Amino acid sequence: MIDLEFFASPIGLGHVTRDIAIVSNFRNISTNFVTGSGAAKILKNLDWKVDDVYKPPQFMVENGSLKNSAKWLWNYFQYYKECKNISKKIIEKDKPRLLISDEDFASLTIAQNKKIPTVLITDILETRFTKGFASLIEKKMNKSMQQIIKNCNHVIIPETGKNEDNIIRVGPIVRQTNYSREELREKFSFRKKTIVVAIGGTDAGLFLIEKVLEMLPKLSEYEVIVVSGPSLDKRFEKIKNLGFVNNLHEIIYAADVLVSLAGKSTIDEAKEYGTPAIFIPIKGHFEQEDNAKEEGFVFEDIERLEELIMEKLGEKRNPLKGGGAQKASEIIIDLLNSSNH
Repeated sequence: MIDLEFFASPIGLGHVTRDIAIVSNFRNISTNFVTGSGAAKILKNLDWKVDDVYKPPQFMVENGSLKNSAKWLWNYFQYYKECKNISKKIIEKDKPRLLISDEDFASLTIAQNKKIPTVLITDILETRFTKGFASLIEKKMNKSMQQIIKNCNHVIIPETGKNEDNIIRVGPIVRQTNYSREELREKFSFRKKTIVVAIGGTDAGLFLIEKVLEMLPKLSEYEVIVVSGPSLDKRFEKIKNLGFVNNLHEIIYAADVLVSLAGKSTIDEAKEYGTPAIFIPIKGHFEQEDNAKEEGFVFEDIERLEELIMEKLGEKRNPLKGGGAQKASEIIIDLLNSSNH
């Protein structure tokens, strides 16, 4: 038996990075992660206990646009069924006292059937990936998702706002660093004004790096650093590429400007550390488009990236400390303690 089982969606790296921010506040609580892909790699690199068992479907992205979303939804549905079988075996083996899910709905259904207390961490309460006939299937999936959400003991949302029913909004959940910005710049050998281009845990953001590569001659007086994740494209050899990293939050803090896809956790990390940033969403990816719009960006801004970078280089840093990770960990610890009685 273990105290907590964290089932983290491996679609992107943001789920697991915010979970690490929460778990870092625990003391003497036995914890195991269940995830896959790059998310599992981060956990292994940081010596967390992890079952690397999920293989999520990849988004099909061409020139920055999401393609064939109906096919992706069908692949996701098959993946969801597979995850239910995997999570059932793990839950029966580990017998967790409390199950935490970061947008992994398969494990929640199993835990709720077994009367194990559940906490969901999410920033979406419904999906809007498809149009036409496929949207009818998506609506049905959303309906069952709503029921799972309703059955959770708590739903933690990493944004500010009012609480309602079992939904608690704690503010951004961000990993902390023990280093000052100067120490980090020294550690990463950032000597000049530094532009960091980060695309997350998949190949979906390659179009962003390609655009920056075109602009390199015009950015010669600056240091341009790429964080390409698992992508090992040969074209990136002409630029300083950090590849796959465990500590993107520290690189963001050390940077002068961040250029990134519009993932929620990356946006929160840039705001927490006050780094001026440009967020270009994958076109047709409703969640990224919503996130980017909130920050004042749209997909078409990729065509004026040079102008935006110059603007951001002149912007002052404005760190916004949130404390969401601490609040989320307290909610989880309280529930764990109450489930003892």
